[in-house]
This record gives sequence, C-alpha cells and structure tokens, in this order.
Amino acid sequence: MDILSDIFKNIWFQRALWSVIIILIAIAIYAIIAKFLSAKEKRGSKLVSAKKNRTYIRMLKSIVGYTLAILTALTILEVFGINVTSMLAGVGIASIIVGFALQDALKDIIRGLDIISGSYYDIGDVIKFQDNLGQVQSITLRTTKIQDINTSNIVSIANRNIDKVEIDTGYIYLPVPFPYDIKTDKADSIMKEVTKNLAKTDLITSSDYQGLTKIGDSAIDYQVVLTCDPINRLQARRNALHTVVKTLEENKITIPYTQLDIHTK
Repeated sequence: MDILSDIFKNIWFQRALWSVIIILIAIAIYAIIAKFLSAKEKRGSKLVSAKKNRTYIRMLKSIVGYTLAILTALTILEVFGINVTSMLAGVGIASIIVGFALQDALKDIIRGLDIISGSYYDIGDVIKFQDNLGQVQSITLRTTKIQDINTSNIVSIANRNIDKVEIDTGYIYLPVPFPYDIKTDKADSIMKEVTKNLAKTDLITSSDYQGLTKIGDSAIDYQVVLTCDPINRLQARRNALHTVVKTLEENKITIPYTQLDIHTK
C-alpha cells in the first residue's frame, strides 16, 4: 500500500494521469461532435446540394479535430508546468509563422479554406493532378484526397497545389477515321447515324457531331463529342468505341490503317 501511495503522490505520475484524462476527454468530445456531424451529413445526402453539404461537414470535422488537438497539447503543457502564454510571448507568434515548416502548413490551410469558400471542387467531383485522375474522397484543412480512376489508389494532394488541379467536366472527344475513298457526303450521313447510336449507348449522356476535324496520312477524321459522368469515363469511352466500330461495320466501312506503298521501276 505504501508503494501505491508513493506512486500516486509522485508529481510526474499525477501529471501523466491528468494528461491521459485530458486526452480521453478530447477524444470523447470529438467522437460526440463527429457523430452529430455524420448524422447531419446522412440527412443531407438527399438534398440537391448534397456534395456541397458533404464537403462542408467533412471540412468542419477536420477543423474540429485540429482545434481539439491544439487545445489538448496546450493543456497538457500547462499540466507539466509549462506556462504556454509566456512561452508564446517569448518565442513570438510571428517568428513561429515564418518558420519554413509552418509556411507550407499555413499555405495549405489558407488554400483549404479557399477551396470551400470558392467552390473550386467538392467531394464527389473528379479532378486531375499531374498524372492522377480521380474522384475527391475528402477535403481537410491540409490535404485533398482522391481515388485514382485507373488504379483505385488513394492520392493525397497538398491544398497549396490547387492551381495545378484540373476539374474533369466529363467531355470525351472521339475522332472517327474514314478511308479516303468514302465521299464526304456519305461520311457525314454515316456519322449522323454514329452520333444517334452513341446517344443511346450506356453511360453516355449526350452526343454531338462536330464534322471533319483532320486530314491524315491514311484517313480523314470526323469528330463527335460525348458527355458522361467523369467517374465512368473509361468505361463510357470503351462503350462508345464499340458502338462506333459496330456502326461502321453495319455500313461496310473498313477502318483505315497506316499503309506503305512501294513503287519500283
């Protein structure tokens, strides 16, 4: 008993115990707030502005998490006898902010707020960053996470790189090659049929014929522009190509390929 009494009287044990209690309280507070926000997110999923609603709520979760983490850390420092107010006054808030490590963090936070207030993109949108094209899964104060459409990998993007992000609008520009021996009027007629069939293709929401777009070495390209849900882009393109080839076959049009003519004397 004396040993236990000595342990509980030990100042470092008391400080450690209070630190654990503070952390548990912070976790409990975050769990309650997160549960409340998740319920709000679920109820708002049927709204027209569901994506915007989901984005705001998840960003709010991130802000709550960061705030609780900072307050918990400062409180624990006070428990260990460190005067946080004097420490901050001594170091200087300005000198902390201009520190190299915090500069990038501050940029991320400011850009994170810009993403939300400026409606650059929302959770559920498809964006492109460098070689990664994916659907936005989460937006926090520091990062945006997307799931790559091609690989299903989760890619994390620092919010300060927002100026390098492109939003996919779901357009597919599809050139259809015709051999040179097909007259333009006939090609136009067949392309109108192709366009009509594409509009009925799975995952394609609209189809518009744009006319002749390229005179190549072995073919003349006529282009059609399609729209689809960006998340379905790859499958939508495959479906569209299948429709194009099938329509050309039905009209007995052979898709041209590169040929080399050799003339001898």
